[in-house]
Amino acid sequence: MPYETLILETADSPSDGAVRVLYLNRPKVLNAMNTRMFLELRDALRVLREDARTRCVVVTGSGSRAFSAGGDLKERNGMDEDTWRRQHELIEEALLGVKDFPLPIIAAVEGYAHGGGCELALMCDFIVASESAQFSLPEATRGIMPGGGGIQNLARAMGMRRAKQYLFTGGTFDATQAHAYGMVNEITPIGGALDAALAVAARIVAAAPMSVRYLKLAVSRGAEVDFHTGYALDIAAYNILVSSQDRHEGVAAFNEKRAPHWKNR
Repeated sequence: MPYETLILETADSPSDGAVRVLYLNRPKVLNAMNTRMFLELRDALRVLREDARTRCVVVTGSGSRAFSAGGDLKERNGMDEDTWRRQHELIEEALLGVKDFPLPIIAAVEGYAHGGGCELALMCDFIVASESAQFSLPEATRGIMPGGGGIQNLARAMGMRRAKQYLFTGGTFDATQAHAYGMVNEITPIGGALDAALAVAARIVAAAPMSVRYLKLAVSRGAEVDFHTGYALDIAAYNILVSSQDRHEGVAAFNEKRAPHWKNR
């Protein structure tokens, strides 16, 4: 379906539709996220899940100024409490859809990633940011608190004590700080975040698709439980892969010194 607030494209390489790029597309308002965008994000994630060609998704913002400046406060101005709560239920569903997406999702951040924009980036599996990136969760300065997973994700990404400082003050930190804190995986020159993210995505889709899917499940869920429970999940997934056609193909390709031909089964 055509979207009003998003653009969904197929990356040029690989050309088989394995890497999809999802643009937040309201550049005139710094890609601020309104109700329509969250509805469309929820739908786009469903479309991507159901497309068997999809192997990796990159989320970025249209234009050069912002990934997303966060929730659209003009839309929320004067919104009654019941409408606000209903909208937030939609936001929770859409953002958890990013976190729980079964395939890798990479955030490519240029410019501002404030509030909900920062939370969306944190819901992705990892972040590639350009030198222009600026992050913050300023909700405490608006009389509220982050409600899109930002509290839990920020503390897990940079450590609780450092996260508390930025959460309590609403302060801004740049790409260099985010990288030093462990929140950002890679810094690029300005304008280079998307290309760098696509380069990583290309390497991801060269790996066995079943392996990547089970790796995401094991590392994401395993980090939420104790070591032995997480390790049991690792081994359960490992034993599924042992019986897969792709495991046989991967070993054969290595021994025959050729590229593997994955079947995703």
